[in-house]
Amino acid sequence: MGAVRTPDRITSPTTNGYGSPVNGTDPMAEFYDEISSIQDAIETYKANVSRISDLHNRTLNSTDESSNRQNAGILEDLVAQTRELGNTIKQRIQSLEAKALQPGQDSRIKKNRTDFVRSKFVEALQNYQQVERDYRARYKQRVERQFRIVKPNATAEEVSAVVNDTSGAGDQVFAQALSNSSAYGESRAAYREVQDRHADIQRIERTLEELAQLFNDMSVLVAQQDETINVIDTQAGKVEEDTRQGLQQTEKAVVHARSARRKRWFCFFLFLLICAILAIVLGVVFGKK
Repeated sequence: MGAVRTPDRITSPTTNGYGSPVNGTDPMAEFYDEISSIQDAIETYKANVSRISDLHNRTLNSTDESSNRQNAGILEDLVAQTRELGNTIKQRIQSLEAKALQPGQDSRIKKNRTDFVRSKFVEALQNYQQVERDYRARYKQRVERQFRIVKPNATAEEVSAVVNDTSGAGDQVFAQALSNSSAYGESRAAYREVQDRHADIQRIERTLEELAQLFNDMSVLVAQQDETINVIDTQAGKVEEDTRQGLQQTEKAVVHARSARRKRWFCFFLFLLICAILAIVLGVVFGKK
């Protein structure tokens, strides 16, 4: 599905009307072009998540086995595409973070734009996580309803064993309840539906684990960047302190130089005064003789 452009899109001031850099060798133009491309990928990711949510709703609201199987196939392919796209986006953002500042690039702009696309990707990940959590909750509610059709007087432990089953052990509880059910036809249909959708809950758990890992990777990336920024700030602070101390030493040197110059002038004038006094004294002495 094509990407939808949003009003808060960052565009390059050095691109032509077709999104290509005016000067392909301009580091900032290339950077802006990559940022724009990553934004397009994030929009595609968000569109995929929206389609996944729609397929979830269709699955939960449909009782047609043929339609559900078709939706399951589409969903499986879409989830795989979205997983691959998410990993690609993560790697591209990491590459931007790790790439050294090129001559002609503004470090502040580079950081702000990279932070922006990272935050947008994190928002998309959080939205996807919420979509899967909502579907898991609604799916479990449906499984509980189907199980209670088979066994209306089921205990909380039995319901939990079926609803929260991710290994297939809950099928034994369901099958045992089915063998004791009087409404065999309806119960059999409920059991078959739960069996058919058992793979869904396993896929949901895997997807949530993958999203949690992606989210963690992005958090680690932020921490690493913050550590780098702290190092830079520390170095900048040290340079500033060294500069301040250097200025203080320079000011002291200027003061000492001025003081020494004044002392030299004072000694010079004192020497002249002494010479003048000696000349006068000698003049008076020799004048009397």
